[in-house]
Amino acid sequence: MGKVLSVTEAVNVLLQGQIVGLPTETVYGLGADATNETAIAKVFKAKNRPSFDPLIVHVSTLAAVKEIAELSEAAEQLFLAFSPGPLTVVLPKKKTIPDLVTSGHPTVAVRIPAHPVMLEVLQSSGLCIAAPSANPFGFASPTTAFHVLDQLGTKISGVVDGGPCSVGIESTIVDMSSDVPKVLRL
Repeated sequence: MGKVLSVTEAVNVLLQGQIVGLPTETVYGLGADATNETAIAKVFKAKNRPSFDPLIVHVSTLAAVKEIAELSEAAEQLFLAFSPGPLTVVLPKKKTIPDLVTSGHPTVAVRIPAHPVMLEVLQSSGLCIAAPSANPFGFASPTTAFHVLDQLGTKISGVVDGGPCSVGIESTIVDMSSDVPKVLRL
């Protein structure tokens, strides 16, 4: 537990239903297979995160977004303009995403990250990865692999070291689940 993993090791951990720290351009995320409720429950437990706080699902392509959410033309244009990157879009969810991920909401927050390591993990695993910040709930979000190991090392299988995060703050969140877009987080 709590070691630096290669991309291949991280993919194997995720496919086995375990959790792992993963780099994005914003902050390090605590990743789990977004379609595996048991794995998602481990994320909530490791972070001591309340179950009413939904998770962001990371995917590698716009086609993958369409597999888990209903994508309006306006939302697609937003993704095309700002993804991959630090943008999360809230959309009506499809049944492939468990209610635990979305805290029972009919919507899912989806992001296409720009970090090459995270994209490699997504593409190599073929998974949609729920990945809230890799820190205990209420603590500062980690921007290095060391921060993840320091805060959660005993509760996770490990972390992939992708270097320091280039953005260093969480993604912007835009709710596109209705006719009126709404910025939920800058």
